[in-house]
Amino acid sequence: MYTLPKIERFNQNVLSKYNIYNSVFITLPFDSIDNTGVMLPLFTEVCETGFKKQETPKEIMEFFSNKYLHSATEKDKIDIMFRFIQYIERQIVLFDAVEDAAFPVVNNMEGRGSLRDIKEKADAKGKQEELIDFLRNFNVRTVLTAHPTQFYPGPVLGIINDLTQAIRENNLLGIKQLLAQLGKTPFIKNEKPTPFDEAVSLIWYLENVFYPTSSDMIHYLQKNVFPGQNIENPIIKLGFWPGGDRDGNPFVTTEITLKVADRLRTSILKCYYMEVRKLKRKLTFFNVDVLVAELENKLYRSVFYSQGDIFITLDELKAQLNKIRSIVIEQHESLYLDELESLIINVNLFGFYFASLDIRQNSRIHDAVFKDIFDYYQKTDASVFPANYYELSEAEKFEVLAKVKGDLDSKDFEAEMTRATIESIQAIKVIQAKNGEEGANRYIISNNESALNVLETLAMIHLTNWENPTVDVVPLFESVEDLLDAHNVMEKLYTNPMYASHLKRRGNIQTIMLGFSDGTKDGGYLMANWSIYQAKEALTAISRKYDVEVIFFDGRGGPPARGGGKTHKFYASLGPNIENKEIQVTVQGQTISSNFGTLDSCRYNLENLLSAGVTNQVFNREINIFSPEDKAVMEQLSQLGYQKYLDFKNHPKFIPYLEQMSTLKYYAKTNIGSRPSKRSKSAQLDFKDLRAIPFVGSWSQLKQNVPGFYGVGAALKHFEEVGQWDKVQALYDNSMFFRTLLENSMMSLAKSFFPLTAYMKNDPEFGEFWQMIYDEFLDTKRLLLKIAGHTELMENYPDGKASIEIRERIVLPLLTIQQYALLRINELNKEKNPDTQLISVYEKIVMRSLFGNTNASRNSA
Repeated sequence: MYTLPKIERFNQNVLSKYNIYNSVFITLPFDSIDNTGVMLPLFTEVCETGFKKQETPKEIMEFFSNKYLHSATEKDKIDIMFRFIQYIERQIVLFDAVEDAAFPVVNNMEGRGSLRDIKEKADAKGKQEELIDFLRNFNVRTVLTAHPTQFYPGPVLGIINDLTQAIRENNLLGIKQLLAQLGKTPFIKNEKPTPFDEAVSLIWYLENVFYPTSSDMIHYLQKNVFPGQNIENPIIKLGFWPGGDRDGNPFVTTEITLKVADRLRTSILKCYYMEVRKLKRKLTFFNVDVLVAELENKLYRSVFYSQGDIFITLDELKAQLNKIRSIVIEQHESLYLDELESLIINVNLFGFYFASLDIRQNSRIHDAVFKDIFDYYQKTDASVFPANYYELSEAEKFEVLAKVKGDLDSKDFEAEMTRATIESIQAIKVIQAKNGEEGANRYIISNNESALNVLETLAMIHLTNWENPTVDVVPLFESVEDLLDAHNVMEKLYTNPMYASHLKRRGNIQTIMLGFSDGTKDGGYLMANWSIYQAKEALTAISRKYDVEVIFFDGRGGPPARGGGKTHKFYASLGPNIENKEIQVTVQGQTISSNFGTLDSCRYNLENLLSAGVTNQVFNREINIFSPEDKAVMEQLSQLGYQKYLDFKNHPKFIPYLEQMSTLKYYAKTNIGSRPSKRSKSAQLDFKDLRAIPFVGSWSQLKQNVPGFYGVGAALKHFEEVGQWDKVQALYDNSMFFRTLLENSMMSLAKSFFPLTAYMKNDPEFGEFWQMIYDEFLDTKRLLLKIAGHTELMENYPDGKASIEIRERIVLPLLTIQQYALLRINELNKEKNPDTQLISVYEKIVMRSLFGNTNASRNSA
């Protein structure tokens, strides 16, 4: 049967269904959304027409009010704006649910990038053995973080899940009831979530999505790629940050860290218990039923009657399951063997920990903590550190750190941060004792600038009476400067006897984390991505020199500006000069729900990541190599883009523009995440302390998306002006890395809408600055279309382009309302006696619209 093109499948299964169900939604009677369904389409039309006429958000709002609201007071206008916001929030949920329901129809689940595709390619190319060897050593680790870009409260996520299922089944009555429920369910969290709340929210995805998907994938590989063999390598690993990530989050305490680890253990045991219950109904055979019942009883007690006690060990669980398996094969014709093996796979994958809880802290905090520890020992045991430690050279400090031993007690310190840091190290020991070593065995140092940062951290671990720690110290390099120097830092560590000895005990494996978000914030889009690519090459070379297996852990966010976008294509394009035995990547906020929120999307995206590794290492190993000429062009492009971005970032209006014209300051007021929007408590905005999420998100709310394109146009334009366009064209045609980089930048442009803020060009203070951004946008758009040979942005991804267009149309009234509210706030603040109560109302409008705008974009922050 003929399969429709992807865009036609999208139009039939997403666009048409959304329009049908939205028309049902419009007619439902809601107490708080009375008559809104009739008025909102009119307002949307006024917005579209108004922006085409180059009208300001204020002019659009006034026109709508005069035409449809009839002598409306300011209170009436505010009331309709709040009702529009409530309605649009729910329209976005409806579209999310429709798109999720259509995912397996719109996307070819067995096509390019799938496990089936990998197997069939290997068969066709005679590379079955190479594929098997590769899968014996390769892993994908997705690390869930709680970074605040997910605005849906728990009940709304539940409705999305149920609505998706009802849409799939064409259950019209169920859909109508769920839409009615949606209209009456609050979208706003009255209080900020605690880190434990964030952990519980994300564990839902572990239990309901990652758990079944992972076992299905491994089961497929075991049956079709490893027939008759066991896969010793896990292939899929899960990581977890909520409750362990202390960087800039004072609300993460040791108590919460331990509580999250306990919850992860209980959750995985509960998953095993539920599977054993299902098996008990099937494995009713002689000699088997008793063993299954025994397992069920021990797991039940461990989950429901335990005060932290476990009534079965991991080894006992594995042994019992393997015993049952042998009896089923030998005595019962392998009946229900697939279901049993699915459970065995999960036990081997997740142990008693489910996901590895990473501990993370900033090097600047460590500096202060280490000084506190030094001062303590000067008073209590001067033999640990020499009095002149801080006057010593780096090499001399290394020698001191190699010998330190101690048994620190957090109670001996007054400074809260010192106590917390010592306790976090001790918590790792506790978690390992209960959940196994994989439960928590990584200590990440963000903003790592030197080898000393790593060695002082390792020394602190030693000083907690842990001489041979089962912990990997993971430096996170973020700024452009630190990325370029990372290989020198690692060489100092590899040649340091203490660290080399520690690495040997850890299997000579070194994980290094690289930060895309802060890299882009620091150096712009081109420089950040190229710096990370170069850093990976240099770090691979230095690691291979010292016989260390390096694993790269990428700190990526949702949008291209934070390393998101077509992520799997980046990994497929790395080539042999970058170590790629494991893909480790953070998945945060909206990206968790949009890319891994359903069984289908999770499977599709995990398989794509796995396929990217296979493509790079098995099928295209020698293809993705930069020639010296291509590298020179890439280097020049990144330097040109860097200079353009630096000039922009250093512009005197850069910080004032963000503070006064964007939603930046409102991120801190939302109750979406436990973490503050900046690292320091200073009232004045310091760019270095600003978090990448509110930084990128604020540009997204303005529909300017600066971090995803600024400097790209200027860099390409240089080659056009000097008559060397053929060089960048050849680079685009030959390099999947560069092509993916520019395709992701196109996505940033496609989500921009400058007519929204065109009124700013007439602003006496910021007009010139706005024009500077717009000019770079126009240059970038023109040149990206030229290099791709396209007439429209994203025309090679028609379904993605259509999805963005629908979402942008849904959210256009919301954007208009937000800008109108910001304009009114500025006007009111300039009055002689500002009405603080009215200002507060408009600020609430800004915050409420911020939620919907972000949810609609799905990867905007």
